[in-house]
Amino acid sequence: MFVAHLPAGYILTRRLIDGAPKVEVSRRSLLALGLLSAILPDFDLLYFYLIDHRQTLHHLYWTHLPLFWLGPAVASFIFCAWAGNRRFTLAAIVFYANIFLHLLLDTVVGNIFWLYPFLAESYSLFEVPPRHAWWVWNYILHWSFGLELLFCAWALTVYSRAAGKRPVTGPLVD
Repeated sequence: MFVAHLPAGYILTRRLIDGAPKVEVSRRSLLALGLLSAILPDFDLLYFYLIDHRQTLHHLYWTHLPLFWLGPAVASFIFCAWAGNRRFTLAAIVFYANIFLHLLLDTVVGNIFWLYPFLAESYSLFEVPPRHAWWVWNYILHWSFGLELLFCAWALTVYSRAAGKRPVTGPLVD
């Protein structure tokens, strides 16, 4: 996925915020956390381009390994249950839901190693054939880019509907 991570993260985070129990937490903070975590796995692109010089597929870095995120997610939810803090629980749900949404979206046409390190096999629903010299055109001209544009349109719809309802800025408590 090229452009759908942020719009999909917005959609998911808005759904989580709107469906959350009443908790004294800033909607804006949760939205910022959701948007940041929706693109967080791709922060490895800085290392990929600046240090690794594109030698290793960036989906092999720890930021794109689902089992890496599973450990901290479980630990976070255990801590939240122990502490009984609903604000941290909601923040953890928003954070890890967006991380795993990112990985799910990458699985559409990207190779994600869902069972690494137990199984060094990547999973992808569809393959993008290398037809163009510049690799970006292969993705933009593939049908899956239309799916990304649908996520963008859906996010704009959610945003426009949300703008007329409850503001993003206030706490979740009415």
